[in-house]
Amino acid sequence: MGTALADRLGGRRRARIVVLMACVLALNAADTGVIGAIVHELRSSLHIGNTQVGVLTAVPRGRRDRDGAGGAAHRPGAAGAAAGGQRRAVEPRDGRRGLAESYGWLLASRVVLGAVTATAGPTVASLIGDLFPPEERAATWGRILAGELIGVGFGLLAGGNIAAFASWRVSFWFVAALGLVLAVLLWRMLPEPARGAQGSSGGRGGEELAQRQVDRAGVRPDPRNVLAEDPERMTLVRAARYVLAIRTNVIIILASAACYFFFAGLRTFGLVFVLERYAVGRGGLSAFLPVAGAAALAGVLAGGRLADRLLRRGTVTARVGVPAAAFAASALLFLPALLTDRALVALPLFTLGAAALAAANPPLDAVRLDVVHFRLWGRAEAIRTIVRMSGEAAAPVLFGWLSGVLGAGLAAGVGLDRVFLLALLPLLANGLLLLGARRSYPRDVASALESERRYAGPP
Repeated sequence: MGTALADRLGGRRRARIVVLMACVLALNAADTGVIGAIVHELRSSLHIGNTQVGVLTAVPRGRRDRDGAGGAAHRPGAAGAAAGGQRRAVEPRDGRRGLAESYGWLLASRVVLGAVTATAGPTVASLIGDLFPPEERAATWGRILAGELIGVGFGLLAGGNIAAFASWRVSFWFVAALGLVLAVLLWRMLPEPARGAQGSSGGRGGEELAQRQVDRAGVRPDPRNVLAEDPERMTLVRAARYVLAIRTNVIIILASAACYFFFAGLRTFGLVFVLERYAVGRGGLSAFLPVAGAAALAGVLAGGRLADRLLRRGTVTARVGVPAAAFAASALLFLPALLTDRALVALPLFTLGAAALAAANPPLDAVRLDVVHFRLWGRAEAIRTIVRMSGEAAAPVLFGWLSGVLGAGLAAGVGLDRVFLLALLPLLANGLLLLGARRSYPRDVASALESERRYAGPP
C-alpha cells in the first residue's frame, strides 16, 4: 500500500483496517451484483421470471471481527454450492423436474450464504467506532462504504463478462474464490480493539466532534434519553427499547432501510432495465458502468467529508442535513432519467443520481454513533441491520413481482420503469424525515454525551 495513501487514511495500521473492512462490504455487494449481471442467463437457463430472480437476491439478507472472518470463510462453500449444485441439476432425466431442482438448489445455497454474512454490518460499525477518532467517522464510513459500491460494480462487470465468455456458474465460483482469500486475510490481519477505545469521553479523555459542537451551542439533553443504568448490565430487550426511544436513531434506521430498499432493487434490475429500455448493448454497458461507479464512489467519499467539514465549522446538524439534501437530489435526478427513452439523456442523469444517493450513507452511519452510548453501538447496529436487511430482502421480490404486474402485455422494460418511479417516493420521504431529524439530533447527541459522562466505564 502506497505511503501517501496510508498517510491519508491515518497510517498503515488504520489504512489496512479500512481496506479490509471495505473488502468485506465489497464481497457482500459483489455477490448480489453478479445476480444482477446474469438476470438474462438465469431467466433463460432456469425458466424463471423477475419475481424468482428477486427471491434469489433477497434470501441472503458474538465476537465481532472473528465472526466477520468466519462469515467470509463460509462464503466460498455457499457460493460454490450455488455453482456446483446447478451444474449437477441441469442434466435431468425429466427436463421439467430438473429445472425446478436447479432453481431450488440455488435458492437453498443463498439461504446459507445469508446466514453467514449477516454479521458484516454490525461488525464494521462497531469496529469503526472503536478504532477511529470521532471527528473522522463520517469520512471513514465513506471510505469503507466505497467498497460496497466497488463490489457492486465489480460484480456487475465480472459477472456479466464471465457469464458471456464461460458460464454464469463460473461467476459464482469466482466469488467463492475471492471469499476464501478474504477469509484468510481477515483472520490474520484484523485486530480486536478495546471497546469504546476511540468513542467515549471515558475511553479517550475528550468529547467527540459532534458532542463538542452541541456543548458549545448550549443544547440541553433530553432527560428521557439519558441512561438510568449501566449499559453493560442492560438486557437485550432493555437495550433495544432504549435505542428505539431515541428519535434520531429511529429516523436514521428508517432512512437507511428506505435507501437500501431502492439500492437493492437498482443493483438487481438496473442492468437488465437499461438493456431492455434503452437498447444498450453489453459493450456499451461495460463502458458506462465504470463511469457510473466512479461517480458513485466520488459521491460516497464526498458525502462523509462534506458533513465532517461542515460540522467542524459549526453546523451542528450537518450529519443529517447533508443526507437530506442528497436523498432529495437523487430522486430529482432519477425522475427525468426514468421518464425519457433516450440513452444519451438518461445515462448521465443516472450517473449523477447514483452519486447523490451514495453521498447520503456515510453521514447517516456516523449519526448512529453520535446519538447512542458507545457500549450500545453493537446492539443498536444489530437492530438497524435487521430493519435494513428486511428492506433489502423485500425490494428485489417486490420489484420483480410489480414489474410483471405493471408491465403485463407491454414492451420490455416498461414494468421496471414504473416500479423504479414508484420507488422514488421513499427517497423523497427520506429527505423530509431527515429535515425533521435536524430538530431532534442536537438533543439526542447531548443525551448521549450525558449518558457517557455517567457511565463511561474503564477505557
